[in-house]
Amino acid sequence: MARKFFVGGNWKCNGTAEEVKKIVNTLNEAQVPSQDVVEVVVSPPYVFLPLVKSTLRPDFHVAAQNCWVKKGGAYTGEVSAEMLVSLDIPWVILGHSERRAILNETNEFVGDKVAYALAQGLKVIACVGETLEQREAGSTMDVVAAQTKAIADRVSNWTNVVIAYEPVWAIGTGKVASPAQAQEVHDELRKWLAKNVSADVAATTRIIYGGSVNGGNCKELGGQADVDGFLVGGASLKPEFIDIIKAAEA
Repeated sequence: MARKFFVGGNWKCNGTAEEVKKIVNTLNEAQVPSQDVVEVVVSPPYVFLPLVKSTLRPDFHVAAQNCWVKKGGAYTGEVSAEMLVSLDIPWVILGHSERRAILNETNEFVGDKVAYALAQGLKVIACVGETLEQREAGSTMDVVAAQTKAIADRVSNWTNVVIAYEPVWAIGTGKVASPAQAQEVHDELRKWLAKNVSADVAATTRIIYGGSVNGGNCKELGGQADVDGFLVGGASLKPEFIDIIKAAEA
C-alpha cells in the first residue's frame, strides 16, 4: 500500500495569541490537496493548543511538541499524555533534537516516552538524526539506528508512528541535506526496520525529512522514493508552508 504523504509544522517556542490566530487564518483559507493525498499536522506551543484545536480547519490536525514519560502527578511544569488525550489532541512530537541536546533526553528516555504516549492512544512523530560531528565521523547510520532501536525495543505496534529524520546540522541552519543524502538515510532506515522489526513495518511506516525544508527545496526532497513528507520548522510559521503541503501532489 502507498504511504500517505505527511507534512508536519513544528512551531517550536514561537508566537503570541494574535500571531497564532493569523497563522491559523492563513491555513484555513489555503487551497491544498485533500486528506486522501496529504496528512497535515501542526504543532503549536502547549499554551496555544486549545486555541488552535478549536479554530483550525478540520482536515488539519494538531500535535503537542512533547509530553511527559509516564502518568501525571508531582512533575511540576510537565504535561502528560493523558492531558493531551483529554483535549482531543491526536499527535505528539517526541525526541526532537533540541530536546535531546538541550534537555539531555537520552535514547532510552525518548523510547519510554514514545511507548507511553502510544499506550495512551496518541500518535507519535518520533525524531531521529545525527550531529555534524557524527556525520563527519561516518557514524550517521549507527546514531540513527541506535535512536530507532530504543523505540523498537519498547514498541510493538508501529501503526501510529511517523519517524522524522532530522539531521541536526540542517535544523535552522539553512543547510539542507541534499535530496540524495536524505534518500540515502531514509533508505537505510527502512532497511533497518525490515531487518530489525518487520518487512511490513518497513513498508508502511512513514519516514519524513526535517531540516531547513522550504518552498524552494520541498518538491525535489519530496520526490525521493523513501521520503514520505516533511517536518517543517521555521517555514511552518509562514505562508510558504502551504507551498510545502502542495508538494504532496508532485
